[in-house]
Amino acid sequence: MQSVQKEFTEKGVVWIIINSTNPKHRDYRDAKELEKIYKEWGAVYTAYLLDPDGKVGKLFDAKTTPHMFIINKDGKLVYNGAIDDDPRGEKKEKVNYVRDALNEILNGKPVSVQVSKPYGCSVKYAEN
Repeated sequence: MQSVQKEFTEKGVVWIIINSTNPKHRDYRDAKELEKIYKEWGAVYTAYLLDPDGKVGKLFDAKTTPHMFIINKDGKLVYNGAIDDDPRGEKKEKVNYVRDALNEILNGKPVSVQVSKPYGCSVKYAEN
């Protein structure tokens, strides 16, 4: 993830991290804790959004952490799904859907894989 973030933020892609974890959940971290964690991970992003009520996550129907969404410069959702095709982290050769989609966009091509099944932990939304 971090190498893809670095590669594409250096090319001018806006990378936003959205954390929709319920503040009452044991996995919740406040802004200072998240900044420390993201720094330890070597995350490279443009901005992050704390979404404790889950409005943004639910707007996009985010299911997992991570659940990747790519919005093009015209504001159109052009990719929705997993970062890659390796949910168990076992493949030597994997398809990185996000890298491929971003390269296609930057080269003026349509995104060839627009949807994949996201994987990871479930988003811990607040109950409404």
